[in-house]
Amino acid sequence: MSEFLQIAREGPVVVATLNRPEQRNAISTHEDSREIEEFCRAMTGDHRVRAIVLTGAGAAFCAGGNVKDMASRQGMFAGSPFELRNRYRLGIQRIPLSLYELEIPLVAAVNGPAIGAGLDLACMCDVRIASKSATFAESFVKLGIIPGDGGAWFLPRIIGMARASLMTLTGDAIDAATALEYGLVSEVVEPEACLDRALNIAGRIAANPGHATRMAKRLLREGQDMKLGPLLEMSAAFQALSHHTADHVEAVDAFVAKRRPIWTDK
Repeated sequence: MSEFLQIAREGPVVVATLNRPEQRNAISTHEDSREIEEFCRAMTGDHRVRAIVLTGAGAAFCAGGNVKDMASRQGMFAGSPFELRNRYRLGIQRIPLSLYELEIPLVAAVNGPAIGAGLDLACMCDVRIASKSATFAESFVKLGIIPGDGGAWFLPRIIGMARASLMTLTGDAIDAATALEYGLVSEVVEPEACLDRALNIAGRIAANPGHATRMAKRLLREGQDMKLGPLLEMSAAFQALSHHTADHVEAVDAFVAKRRPIWTDK
């Protein structure tokens, strides 16, 4: 993997850091999107990983697209309308598809500005913790473009259509306190505590059997668009699988014996 996504691991928790601080961690190339896609595939395939924290290096979480490349029509923004359409479909749009299919719970430590595609990236996570210095903007219209990476799907589902419309149509930024009021983030903490708080939450998630949190996440995702009946059918199937895992047996035995469980990810 390239230097854009820096990976660190501590037991069942992985920390993925967007590592281009000189560009405020902007998603600048097709390779950046591919790297995130490959990371998601690798993490889903590793059943030893039970939680992931996503954050940004330096003072920003993610500034979205590279505006200098937009101005010069280079890189991701080069070519005819047909070529640009395919660059979006085969490039940055692979990120929301990959993160939506990522089975492992994902916690965002929003350490600074999350702008445009950076806000949308945060919205693709399951839990968001914000630094007091964080700001959030669905700022595409200010550049004469639209949310091209799924923001129009993710943002209303998190904060509601009225507030999502306000943020999307004005492009104006909100501070961390407003993001908390909107329900965009779960907590706001001091800047120096942001990553530690996200790691704490990831650790609490990872303290549970991985099969249970993965399938529970899938139910939450699918439940956004399914009727109750089909969701209950899926829940019954997942529950039947869960009852026949070694970690379920261990969880029940440990509960009855009042001891700490030991997971084998089986």
